[in-house]
Order: sequence, then C-alpha cells, then structure tokens
Amino acid sequence: MSNVGSLTRNFDEYQLVPTRLQEQLADGTTRCNLCPWRCRLRHGQRGFCQSHVNRNGTLYNLSYGIISSIDIGPIENKPVKHYRPGTQVMSIGSYGCSFRCTGCHNLEISWGEEELNKLARAKSTRPFISAKKIVDAAIRHGCQGIAFTYSEPVIWMEYVLDVCQQAHDRGLYTVYVSNSFVTKEALECLQGYVDVLCSDIKSMDDSFYKKICGKATVADVLDSLMYAESLGFHIESRTNIIPTMNDNEANILATARWIRKNLGADSPWHLTRFFPAYQLSHLPPTPVDTLTRAHDLAVNSGLKRAYVYVDQGCDCATENLPVTDYLLDTPEAILNVKQCPASCCGDEGVLLKKYEEGRA
Repeated sequence: MSNVGSLTRNFDEYQLVPTRLQEQLADGTTRCNLCPWRCRLRHGQRGFCQSHVNRNGTLYNLSYGIISSIDIGPIENKPVKHYRPGTQVMSIGSYGCSFRCTGCHNLEISWGEEELNKLARAKSTRPFISAKKIVDAAIRHGCQGIAFTYSEPVIWMEYVLDVCQQAHDRGLYTVYVSNSFVTKEALECLQGYVDVLCSDIKSMDDSFYKKICGKATVADVLDSLMYAESLGFHIESRTNIIPTMNDNEANILATARWIRKNLGADSPWHLTRFFPAYQLSHLPPTPVDTLTRAHDLAVNSGLKRAYVYVDQGCDCATENLPVTDYLLDTPEAILNVKQCPASCCGDEGVLLKKYEEGRA
C-alpha cells in the first residue's frame, strides 16, 4: 500500500493532491484506505465521501485546501475540557463525509455533493486557502489552536496533515473532531500531528449506525478509539443524546462502562443535546432531564469527567461568518473558479464518467 504525498506541502493555488493512503489492486481498481469504506474505484469514479477521485489509476483529493466554513471560539465548545482550557481555537471544515447522518445540521457542508460536483467540473468558486495562510489567519485572530470539524476530517487528511505541520511549527495545537470511522492506517498517519481527538460514540447499537451509514458498526468505531488510545492521542468522547434513538438507559450505561474500561475513569465524556434537523425534524430537542439522567448514570458507572450541554448540540456551521471575513485577501482573489493547473485535467476539469461526452 502506498502512502502518497508524505512530504509537507504549501500550495499557493488549488490543485488535485494524491490521496494519502491508496492501494492499486490486481483487478485494475485503486482502493482508498482512509476510512473503513475502503472504496475500490476505477477511472472516473469517486468514493462514498465524494471527495476522492480515480484518474487513470491514481486517487486524488478534490477538496484539498477548499474551505467551507471558519469559526473562532473556546476550545471547550468542540467540546474539549481537559486540553489547554481557556484557549481560543479556529475551527475549519471542507466538503464531504464518510457518514450520512439522518439528523445532520450541516448537509451542504458535511455531505457537500453539490460543491464537490462543481470542483470536479472546474466550476467551483469556494475559497482555496493554503496551509500557511490558514495558520496565518489563526494567529492573526488570536487563536492558540486549529480544529478540523463540521464533517469527518479523514476525507480531508492530506490538507489536515499539512496544516498540522504548519501549526506545530508555529506553536499552535490541533484538534480533530471525528465520527471515529477511521482506519488504523489513517490514525498512524495522524499520530504526532493531531494533539486532541474529540471523538463521537453515537450509540452502542449497530442498528443506529446502520441507519446512518450502512457500512459502519459499533466495533469499527470502538476499535478505532482503542487504537487511537494506544497511539497516545488525548481523547475526549462525545455522544449526542437523541430522543427515542440512543437515549435508553441500557445504551447510556453501556457507553459509560466501555469508556471507563477502555479509556479510563478520568477520560472525559461530553453529553450534548439533540436539536431537530433533516430527517429527524419530527423529534423534539432532548429533554434536559434526559441529559441529567445520562450524567448520573455516567457518574454511577465510575466516570469522573462527565459533562452535560443543554445549549449545545453537534459541532455545526449554520451561523458562521463568511470565510472571506477571516482573510486578508480580497473576495475577488479568493472566490475565483478553481481548476487544477495540471495538464492531465484538460479544459473541462476532472473527467468523471458521468460528465464525459455523451453523458449527462
């Protein structure tokens, strides 16, 4: 398996970047090994996340350096309480995700199919920001860290690693907000680059994950977390408590007991409130007494650092300021059409099967 693009880069303009973990197979497909989907792709195909495309046997990341959202706030809002408390973190995200959460507040960002289609056709005007410039912006705005969030960062890992290197070189810490559906190979690449892993445990019931992502299981998530623990990441777990979905006592107890046994009694567990969205718009916000009960169950299970958030749900970007507000460049310089300058792409951008001649 090839670990492509291992050197730190700082591109000044948008371009396709080889996918970090890819493997060319005997049947002519190329497999992406960033997440447990392990998509096997032929020329012109994109993976489940829609962010990685096969061009003539090599996988490339469409979204490298493309920023969907930026926000600044306390690290506690990630939520992270036991790493550099009281510091400010710049949160950034791109497009594409390894999940399709039925209660997602960030559809246009986390799924991002419309914008990724535009990138594939060289029609996107979304901001491209180099790794150096995003770190410049964080420092200029008084931040001590950078967080990768709003969708699963593993699909953006090539950029995440470059930003982490730049951030560490200039004294900033890094936070990775994850759905925990990440391969061991990807975690090994992130080791030493990511300081904090804020990781979801959505449920201890496989049927919950099947509704979100048919490939995912509880074991995938928990195995990832245990491996991250063995690699030395600072881990803080999070569960968004959803009425009728994962709020029963057995599920909460099972989660708390697993954290205590595998991550330790001092490992933080953040219990956030669900707010209606998308296909779960018919459900009410999580009752406060449900969160209080979950906290009590956690404490009674031996967890010393369980926290309740009655005014905070998932880490979403629905009310963020425009990305251009955080940058020194003029909007005209940032919001130009993005097309990879490499000659292999041609005038029509990245050739995908559904966009090639004779197809819609």
